[in-house]
Amino acid sequence: MTVTNDAATPLRILILDDEPIVCKRLKPAFQKLGHTVETFTDSGQALARLREAVFDIVVTDLKMEGADGIQVLNGAKASSPETQVIVITGFATLETAKESYRKGAFDFVAKPFKLRDILDCVKRIEDRRRGLPAEPGQ
Repeated sequence: MTVTNDAATPLRILILDDEPIVCKRLKPAFQKLGHTVETFTDSGQALARLREAVFDIVVTDLKMEGADGIQVLNGAKASSPETQVIVITGFATLETAKESYRKGAFDFVAKPFKLRDILDCVKRIEDRRRGLPAEPGQ
């Protein structure tokens, strides 16, 4: 399975957070940009979906009932190594950030976050796919 790299193609984004408000906040913002979005509040269902379909980006909470964000990160990368994973958490520590990056996370964002923080992560992923250089400070 490969991920589409054409910049004109909408991104397929999976959002997983056990707090429904996070999904309700992110989904319309990504859809407004033309992306295809699926949301989950149950990590088991999200992992099952990751085995069925390829996503360009996965935004996952770190601490949840059942599988945690690291397990979701591992599952996403196992299904499609090109999938970029953004880990979000209200329990940010240096250790959890380092582990996320070691496992292949694109970025690690502490809650509460501004919507702009996540949108900027997605823009950096889009730019990287197009081969554009990172903006200063990125």
